[in-house]
Amino acid sequence: MVSGKVKDASTGRAMPAVTVIFPGSSISTKTNAQGDFELKSTAPQHKLQLNYIGFKSLVINIKSGQAQQLDLELSEDTQRLNEVNITTAKHGKYRNKDNPAVALIRKVIDHKAQNQMGNYPELSFKQYDRLQVSLNNLKENFPKKKLFRNHQYLFQKQDSNRIGGKLLLPVYLQEKLVQKYQTKNPDQEKTILLANKQVKFDSLVIDNQGLAVYLERMYEDVDIYDNNVLIATTQFLSPIASLAPTFYKYFISDTIKTSDTRLIELSFMPRNPADLLLEGKLYIADDGSFAVKRVFLTASNRANLNFVRGVEVKQEFSQLPNKRYYLHKSNIVLDFSISKEKGRGFTGERSQVIDQVETQIQDPDQIFAGKKQLVAEGAFNRSASYWSAHRLEQVSDSTLKIYENIDSLTKGKTFKRAMAVAGILFNGYYNAGPVEVGPFYTFYTFNSLEGLKLRLGGRTTTAFSTRYYLEGYVGYGFKDERWKGLASVAYALNNKSIYTYPQSFLRASVQRDTYAPGQELRGNTEDDFISSFRRGVNNRFLYNDFYKFEYVQEFENRLSFNLGFRRWTQRPALALDYYDGLGIDKDAITSSEINLSIRYAPQEKFYQGKRSRVAVNNRFPIFNFRYAAGIKGLAGGEYDYHNLYGSVNKRFYLSQLGITDFKVEGGYIFNKLPYPLLAIHKANQSYAYQINAFNMMNFLEFVSDHYASINVDHGFGGFFLNKLPLLKRLKLREHASLKAIYGGVRAENNPDLDPTLMQFQTNAAGLRTTYTFDRVPYVEGSIGLSNVFKFLRLDLVRRFNYLNHPDVPKWGLRAKFKVDL
Repeated sequence: MVSGKVKDASTGRAMPAVTVIFPGSSISTKTNAQGDFELKSTAPQHKLQLNYIGFKSLVINIKSGQAQQLDLELSEDTQRLNEVNITTAKHGKYRNKDNPAVALIRKVIDHKAQNQMGNYPELSFKQYDRLQVSLNNLKENFPKKKLFRNHQYLFQKQDSNRIGGKLLLPVYLQEKLVQKYQTKNPDQEKTILLANKQVKFDSLVIDNQGLAVYLERMYEDVDIYDNNVLIATTQFLSPIASLAPTFYKYFISDTIKTSDTRLIELSFMPRNPADLLLEGKLYIADDGSFAVKRVFLTASNRANLNFVRGVEVKQEFSQLPNKRYYLHKSNIVLDFSISKEKGRGFTGERSQVIDQVETQIQDPDQIFAGKKQLVAEGAFNRSASYWSAHRLEQVSDSTLKIYENIDSLTKGKTFKRAMAVAGILFNGYYNAGPVEVGPFYTFYTFNSLEGLKLRLGGRTTTAFSTRYYLEGYVGYGFKDERWKGLASVAYALNNKSIYTYPQSFLRASVQRDTYAPGQELRGNTEDDFISSFRRGVNNRFLYNDFYKFEYVQEFENRLSFNLGFRRWTQRPALALDYYDGLGIDKDAITSSEINLSIRYAPQEKFYQGKRSRVAVNNRFPIFNFRYAAGIKGLAGGEYDYHNLYGSVNKRFYLSQLGITDFKVEGGYIFNKLPYPLLAIHKANQSYAYQINAFNMMNFLEFVSDHYASINVDHGFGGFFLNKLPLLKRLKLREHASLKAIYGGVRAENNPDLDPTLMQFQTNAAGLRTTYTFDRVPYVEGSIGLSNVFKFLRLDLVRRFNYLNHPDVPKWGLRAKFKVDL
């Protein structure tokens, strides 16, 4: 037996896919992603030969009858050819019928269920993951920048042929070791985090935990046996999916005799190179199992990918004593660039090793009892000796040095100043230690009621206190000459920041500000400069006074609730009037309510921003429920009522047809109420496209006391445009949406039937501008393009009915900032 590692003589990097053979025999193998190989022969062998395209062949003498461990190097072959002529006989059109390669892949597809690890009756194993991200393709003078002048140790040289470029600046490293258990019947899983270590940045600017979650999503597990493979949040059809022969071409390109079994090398490529498909090679075990033994995947160079310059996935499967295969090693490399193809970008590499695999679980009842995910004591503080003893593969000293190097960099004054600037640009806040000032995009706004509005705000950080958090702002409208503001104080029950997961706090707040009717019910009470630009007539506003108290609690299973009290006084302003059918004006409406909101988002992961969370989308639904009880006489409340609301969000992955986001919601309000306390439906009069609002509906156009709505937004991912000869070069993606809502107002709440009720709004010409739904739902739809200039989504929106209402548009062009990979 001969085993060893093969490296590039000039760079020292491991070389995968090198052919290793005993000359004169059919016994051969190829090196894995780490450059390792193992070759066995029962007959005497005296020589070993290594071959790789572009490198000189290497033949060495070996000792017969002995196990040998070798470290070998290959040198580049610098010989150049003056001229190459390639000719080929004409072949017929590619067909699936009578194609031995297609017959083979159909056998692989037929045996997927028995070969996929997730279908094993019982399985336990340890899994080691390492994820490294580096700034790549740097110019030679980049290390001379002031920020890095005293940190030359950060930079590394790289083989120019490797994805990413020559000069690297490693910026992130994470290692994780877990113990996993799974059974098929019943279907259950358990994960124990044994050790975790990662580079950490300033937590006041970057959510380190959220960054790890986001990167793990980008480099998610690749299971070749799934119908769809998710790489860099983009869905690719697997080459062994049930429908794969419809979209891929297959060719048997080689047979390889290894020490274990003979492998059939199956090359594949997309029928349409512009589709979101993969190309590469599968190595199929020719032992009757039709299991995948090795994988090499890349994305088609012409695929509609944004910012992604290169994709490589290499995987190796090992055989268990029961003859079934499991994923033993995986290596995923993604290269990103914001600018030109050869410009500066990022290279991320995830290496994974699975070992210590057992096909029987001892005492499964005890193993699967309790939580599905556990963290071992001390998992985030493991010593260097622990890591050295428990890593499932060797890691170079230069790689492990990244932890120390980045820690030294982040402590420098120059880097801290750079992070402060980044915090302002990306988070909207300037960090001043115990206080953050911002968000800066709310400092300047304008509207027809307030004219120019200036605002200044901020909040405290954990440097001020880990228990008490203060937040507030003050603003002034120069046209209405009124002050606005917010004052909030919160107490963290878990002694952690109230803005990070899991939230657990009590908060009391007082707020006075202006909003369009219905706007404050959308959960976004921020003014911003972009929202100041609006279409149509915008002359109805409310002066709002809010007094709130709330208890917020999140749990590890992604269940959360908000129990609170709210007193709301709303006063009509500008063209908005509150009057009944008898002509009696009402200056204000006051409601007091106790409310409970429950949210359940199974398996949800997110990046925690300064003001909100950026969800990392998955296939699991999100459930929301809210109940509010208005109490007359409580803190000046004038009405008794009950308000129920529920919604479900779900993302569907439809393989080559793209991704669909689906939302259904509904509500019911009990008791007799003036229409401002009914459901004022979510309109949008800005020029920004909003996914969860009706973009052609005017503010305060429709109200209901019972309603249901549906929202479907589908992205085709370039499915059609990729097939058009010229347009496909623009890498645009198609979108289509459909939104509909239907509801009504019961007789007891309909001002047309009761003159004592507050009347619906009319404009200066006496035409009504507020309505209930007739016998048909309100419907609007849109078609659009995303990836316009790489960061815009443009939608042409069409309103289909209720076009007789005053000042309503039939068509509209809306834009949304949207970055796709």
